[in-house]
Amino acid sequence: MDGQQSLQQPAGPLAARHSPEDSYNLVYIIFFLMGIGSLLPWNVFITAKQYWLYKFSNGSSPAAQEEPHSDLSDYFESYIAIASAVPSVLCLILNYLLVNRFSSQVRILFSLLVILVVFVVTTALVKVDISGCRMQFFGGTLASVALVSGASNIFSGSVFGISGLFPMRISQAIISGQAMGGTLSALASIVDLAASSDVTDSALVYFITADVFTLVCIVMYLLLPRLPYSRYYMEAAAVPCSESNSRSSRSESSSGSVPPLKPILKKTWVLGSCVFYVFFISIMIFPAVSSGIQSMNKDSGSPWATTYFVPLTSFLLYNVADFCGRQVTAWLQVPGPTSRMLPLLVVSRTALVPLFMFCNYQPRYHLHNVFFAHDLFPVVFICLLGISNGYLGTLPMIYGPKVVPRELAEPAGVVMSFFLTLGLAVGSAFSVALVHSI
Repeated sequence: MDGQQSLQQPAGPLAARHSPEDSYNLVYIIFFLMGIGSLLPWNVFITAKQYWLYKFSNGSSPAAQEEPHSDLSDYFESYIAIASAVPSVLCLILNYLLVNRFSSQVRILFSLLVILVVFVVTTALVKVDISGCRMQFFGGTLASVALVSGASNIFSGSVFGISGLFPMRISQAIISGQAMGGTLSALASIVDLAASSDVTDSALVYFITADVFTLVCIVMYLLLPRLPYSRYYMEAAAVPCSESNSRSSRSESSSGSVPPLKPILKKTWVLGSCVFYVFFISIMIFPAVSSGIQSMNKDSGSPWATTYFVPLTSFLLYNVADFCGRQVTAWLQVPGPTSRMLPLLVVSRTALVPLFMFCNYQPRYHLHNVFFAHDLFPVVFICLLGISNGYLGTLPMIYGPKVVPRELAEPAGVVMSFFLTLGLAVGSAFSVALVHSI
C-alpha cells in the first residue's frame, strides 16, 4: 500500500508543496461525467434499436408496420459491431502515435466536436422520411458509427491517459462513469418499453440527450485546469524528477516523438493481457448470447416473460452489476499489480462461457440440451459476469499508468485503453462463432 501511495504523489520540486484537496469531489465528478460521455454515444446507438428497425424496415412510411423485417434490420447489430471495431483499434493506435505531437486538450476537444457534429446530424434526420433512400441512409449510419466509435476511443484513451497523472481514484472515476453510462441507457430502454411512446420521439430524446451531454463534457473538460486539485497534478507531471530525465523529457516533447513503447509494455504487458482477456470474455457473452436467453415461462404471455425479461436480466442487471464491481475498486484494490492471483482470477472467468451456452438460449441448432432450465440461473450468471467484469477489468486499468515512470503515465494509459478495445474487437468476432455453435 505504501508503494501505491508513493505512485500517486508527484515527485520533484512540487512534492514539497501541500497537495490541495479535491473540494466537493469536483475533479472526481468531472472525470466520472467524462467516463459516462466516453461510452454514451455508443450506448445511445445501441439503445435506439427499435428506431433503427423502424428506419430500415421500410423507411418512415406507414407500411413499415406491416413489414417489420429486412436484411438491413435483421443484421444491423452485426454490421454496427464491425463498423465500430476496426475504427476503434485504429484510432487508439493513432492516439498513441500522436500523444506527444498533439496535446491532450487538442485530442479531447477535437474528438468531442466530431461526436457532437455526428449526433447533431443524426438528430436532424430522426423525423425525415428516408423510405426512398434506405441504402444511402444505412451507409450513412455505418459511417456515423465508425466516426463516433473512433472519436469516442480517442476521447476515452486521452482522458484515461491524463487520469494517469492523478491518484488512482480518478482513473476509477472514469471507469465507473463508463459503467453508469450503460446503466442509464438500459434504464432508458426499459422506460421506453413501459411508456410505449412513438419510436421516433424516443429516438429524438436519446439523440438530444447525447448532444447535450457531449456539450457538458466539453464544458467540464475546459473547467478542469481551473481547479487547484487538477492543476496541482498536471503541473507536477510537467516537472521532471531528475536532471537526466529533464533533458530527455524536453528533447522528447520538443521533437514530438512517439513515446517509447518497449519500456511501457515491459511494465504493463501482464496487466494489459488481463484487461484484454476480461473484456474478450465479457463481449463474447454480452450481449450476443445473454440477450438471446429467453424466459422458461415465455409461453405464459406475462409481461415479465415476454417483454421485460431480456431488458431487465441481460441489459440492466449486467450494467448495474458491472457498475457495482467498478465502484468496489474505490475501496478495495486486491490483488495487487504484481500478484499472480490477478491473472488466475481473470482466466477463471472462461468458465462463464459454457454456463451461458447451456441456459435457455434460443434458437438452438446444435446444442439442444438446456441444463439450466430456470429463470434464476441466467440472473445469477449475469450478475457474476457483470461484477467480475467491473472489478477485474478496473484493477489492471488503474494499475497500468502507476507502474511506469511518471513521464510515461499518459501514454501508458492510452496503451491500457488499446488492450481493452482490442479485447472488445476480438471478442466481438468470437461472439459470432459462439452464437452459431449453439
